Parts: sequence; structure tokens; C-alpha cells
Amino acid sequence: MVLPAMGMVSEIIPVFSRKPIFGYKAIAFSTVGIAFYSLLVWAHHMFAVGMPYYLDSFFMISSMTIAVPTGIKIFNWLATTWRGNLFFDTPMLFALGFIALFTMGGLSGIFLAAFPIDLQVHDTYYVVAHFHYVLFGGSIFAIFGGVYYWWPKMFGRLLDERLGKIHFALMFIGFNLVFLPQHMLGLLGMQRRIYTYQHGGLWEVYNLISTIGSGVMALGFVVFFANVVATSRSGRRVGNDPWLADTLEWYTTSPPPPHNFDRVPYVASTRPLRDLRRQLAEAEAAPIGG
Repeated sequence: MVLPAMGMVSEIIPVFSRKPIFGYKAIAFSTVGIAFYSLLVWAHHMFAVGMPYYLDSFFMISSMTIAVPTGIKIFNWLATTWRGNLFFDTPMLFALGFIALFTMGGLSGIFLAAFPIDLQVHDTYYVVAHFHYVLFGGSIFAIFGGVYYWWPKMFGRLLDERLGKIHFALMFIGFNLVFLPQHMLGLLGMQRRIYTYQHGGLWEVYNLISTIGSGVMALGFVVFFANVVATSRSGRRVGNDPWLADTLEWYTTSPPPPHNFDRVPYVASTRPLRDLRRQLAEAEAAPIGG
């Protein structure tokens, strides 16, 4: 489920870092590695059903091994930003938020992959927190980054940048308020799927923080939909390539025609638009008749 989101982040980070992706082949092969190992980790959801220890050990090791290609991606994304000319537009903020939250979810996942620990926190709010950091903090943040990034290509108008940053701030703060306390609730023994609990103590404090956070995050969704409505008619119109991106979809008009290209462009690298801009700059700099 998270691989498409990772693909979006791999598209967004280089554009707003004004650098090519660091370690393109490593990014590509790590995707293959994650896809392969994802076939071998499914029973880490079943450590508490009484499987024999050799099966528990196999799925524990495979679940920890999948952290290797995932870590490669994270370090490559961070290395792409290193000494880059960073632009913190809304797509970039959501992509960086994805890296932060998905990394936190991955770290808690390494603990859960160890079946002695999993047996202690199984079916508690620690699992709920881990799951949402990986899939909500991971996938949803990347998807919102992709929406802001490709919106002008789909509809020919930019979403409002100020509202986009407010949306990101509310989502990021609200998300952490909701799910960070749930790690502690799980370690304190609060089980999933209960509708009430004893008043007083840390359980009540952490649950109250989570409730406040859910309201903050819901407000972020409201801001996003308000942004869509407000810019659907009055949003700033853009040309083919408002982000100075490098991939081929930005070569067409915004929105693109059904057939994409009147003439198929020449592609010589993974960054064809950058190559084209460089060729145009060299042609303009060349002396007349030279």
C-alpha cells in the first residue's frame, strides 16, 4: 500500500530540492526489495496465535529485514535534500512530513517485529499507533503531497499556497496529537476496541489529547476542501511546468490533451525536461553564426 506513496515522494523531493534523486538505482531496487519481502512478513500479525518458535523467528527476521530497503529509500531522500536549493512549497512539506512520520512508524514496527515484544503489546493501542504512523502518516501525507503537486497539471490551476501550508500544519500537528499518546496508552495496557475506561490517571489524559488532536486534524481536512472550492474558479492559472519539474508529464499543457503529445519528445535520460532546458539555454548562449 505504501509503495505508490513512496513513488510520489521520489518524484516530489528532487523537484523541490533542485537536484536529481540521490542513488536512482538504489531507489529502484529498494522498491523491488520491499515488494519481495512484503510477501514474507504477513504472519507478524499472528505472533499471538501460538505458532511454533521457528515460524515466529522466520517472520520476525523477515519483518526486520524489510527495514533495510526501506531505510535505503529514507537515506536517499534525505541525501537528495542535502545541499539542495530547497523550496518549501506545500508538496515538499507533505513529502518531508511523510519521511518523518513514516520513519517513526517504521521504528515502532521494528519493536513489534520482535515477537517477545509483540506478545506484550499485542492488541493494544501501541499497535494502533504504529499502524497509523505507517499508513496514515505515511500514505496519506504522500498522497496529499501528490495532490498538491499534480493538481495544476490535472486542472490547470494552482491550489492556494497559504491555505496549503495551513492544511499541512493542522494535519501534522493534529496527527501527532492523536497517535503519539497512543504509544504510551498501549504500553500502559489499554487494549483496542474498548468503548470506555476508568476515569482519572494517564489513560484519561492521553485519550483527551488524542481527542483534541482528532479535531485539529479534521480542521485540516476542512481547510483542504475549502482550498479546492476556492481555487476551482479563482485559482491562479499555470503553464505547462509551474514547478520547473523534470519528468515528461510537465511537457504537455495543463490540463493535458487526451493524446498527450502532438509529437513524441526525444528522451535521453530520466530528466528529459531538464535536458531540454539545458539545450535551450546553450542555444541562446551560443554566438550568432558561431
